[in-house]
Amino acid sequence: MRLGLKLFLGFFLIVGIAAFFVMRIFVNEVKPGVRQAMESTLVDAANVLAEMAAADVKAGTIRNGTFVANLARAQRRDPKAMVWRFPKRTLDYQVTITDAKGIVIYDSTGKGIGRDNSRWNDVYRTLRGEYGARSSPEVPGDDTHSVMHVAAPIHDPADARRLIGVLSLAQPNRSIDPFIAASQRAIMKRGAWLIGLSALIGLLMTGWLMHGVNRLNRYAKAVSAGEPVPPPKPRRDEIGDLGQALETMRRKLEGKAYVEQYVQSLTHEMKSPLAAIRGAAELLQEPLPDADRVHFARSIQGQEQRLTETIDKLLALAEVEQHGWLQKREPIDLGVLLRSAADAVALRAQGAEVQLQVEVPDGLVIQGDGYLLRQAVNNLLENALAFSGAASSVQLSAARDGDGVVLRVADRGSGVPDYALERVFERFYSLARPATGLRSSGLGLSFVQEVARLHGGRTQLRNREGGGAIASLWLPWRGPAAPIRR
Repeated sequence: MRLGLKLFLGFFLIVGIAAFFVMRIFVNEVKPGVRQAMESTLVDAANVLAEMAAADVKAGTIRNGTFVANLARAQRRDPKAMVWRFPKRTLDYQVTITDAKGIVIYDSTGKGIGRDNSRWNDVYRTLRGEYGARSSPEVPGDDTHSVMHVAAPIHDPADARRLIGVLSLAQPNRSIDPFIAASQRAIMKRGAWLIGLSALIGLLMTGWLMHGVNRLNRYAKAVSAGEPVPPPKPRRDEIGDLGQALETMRRKLEGKAYVEQYVQSLTHEMKSPLAAIRGAAELLQEPLPDADRVHFARSIQGQEQRLTETIDKLLALAEVEQHGWLQKREPIDLGVLLRSAADAVALRAQGAEVQLQVEVPDGLVIQGDGYLLRQAVNNLLENALAFSGAASSVQLSAARDGDGVVLRVADRGSGVPDYALERVFERFYSLARPATGLRSSGLGLSFVQEVARLHGGRTQLRNREGGGAIASLWLPWRGPAAPIRR
């Protein structure tokens, strides 16, 4: 099971269980809570009615006295009330009055007169000076509906200490059932909203956490695969700290491996020039004709230049390769960039008697690092000039190509042998120059390839019909959306 799903299910389970128990408690508490409120109201009403009935009970006229007449008129009233969206058109009170022995002397329903209620809890406890109340089935033997009875003592109006009867006030519980059901539905509805909202919050929180975790996961996989990737974006939490720790570790490990690799490469490339310098130096220590002495001195100077060029280009390539992503991005007018690159090699082209042509339409603008692109084009031009013969030409051009632009450097030189076409972009791989037979550092085209990678582009070198070669550098309009694989 995925970590994100585990987090979400765990969060939802905790919230769901908590919400379930809270709602269950609320739902279970609604019915007793409403009935307690009803009982409190019955207590008040019973005591008021007991005080009003006291005179008739003492006089023995309770069945046809003022109290009963007033009560009968009240029960015939239509309240026309709307309580919590529920209409109320009748009074639900039932009044029963017993004498001091618990014998019913008045019943508002007219059914219980003469019945002995002294053993019923409401009357029994009230006759003993306690609070009396009970709940009995509305229909004997049927527990579906019940009636709540609350009793109040009837005292002698002339002597408040003398008990002369008990008034029981009853109300069917079914009269409040709609309110209980409505409250329970409201709690369940709000509880469902609570669970849904909690699930949404859990989903968002899980998504936010997993977004950071997945970015770290992709970053770690890319690093382990050797892909150049930017460091994770800073975050002010443990995930951000972990990302920075991973980036620091990556830099240290890559830096160590990178230094070891370049030391080995540089050592390998320096052996041949150093051997030639050492041999020429040993020969110069012997008596030699002036012509040979000049020849060996020039050999030492040439090897020194080769070493310097190798070190300079190796440092430039190392700087580019160390960047897993483009550090600088700005609008670049390709017309200005290509003419600037052509001007930089104009004197060399003139000395080699090579005509340099620049063809670029107006309005070609891309996003990238102008310095790196200029250096890349310069390397392509220098490579083309080195393989071009006298009285030939080199064309530098740019054109739209799909969702990007392509820069081309075409020459009419000796071309590239078939066996070398697949290796020309390898580091330190170089072909002998036709004019001198010497080889370069073999780092120029590697530099161009790295610059293309940083911009999300690609490079190609192929032979040209009629002789010569064409080196192309394709670049997208806006650069890579994600780091490009090496």
